[in-house]
Amino acid sequence: QVQLVESGGGLVQAGDSLRVSCAVSGRTFSSYTMGWFRQAPGKEREFVAAISWTGGRTYFADSVKGRFTISRDNAKNTVYLQMNSLKPEDTAVYYCAADSGSFIRIIGSTYDYWGQGTQVTVSS
Repeated sequence: QVQLVESGGGLVQAGDSLRVSCAVSGRTFSSYTMGWFRQAPGKEREFVAAISWTGGRTYFADSVKGRFTISRDNAKNTVYLQMNSLKPEDTAVYYCAADSGSFIRIIGSTYDYWGQGTQVTVSS
C-alpha cells in the first residue's frame, strides 16, 4: 500500500505564499504521477495541479495557473505545491493523490491513493 501525508497548511492573508508538502511511503514513489486537488466547503473536489513521475511535465487548473507551482523530490518521496498570491477563493482542504498511470490526468477518480488533506485558509 501507499500512504500519503500532507502537511504545511495554515491560515494566511490574501497575497501571501504557502507551501504544502506530501510525503509518500510504501511502494515506489517515483513511478507515480502525483496530483493536488482541493475541496472548499459546499463545493465539489477540484483538480489543482499534477506532475509526471519524472517531474518533467506539469499541468495546472486555469484558476491557479501562474500562481501555483508543483514539484517533486523523488529522493525524499515528497511532492510540493507552492502557492503564491493566494486569494480567499483558494481556501479549501488540499489533498495530494498518487496515480499509477503514465499520463497526467485531472479526474480524481483515476487516482489510486489519497492523503487525508491539509486545511488552507486565506483571509481577505
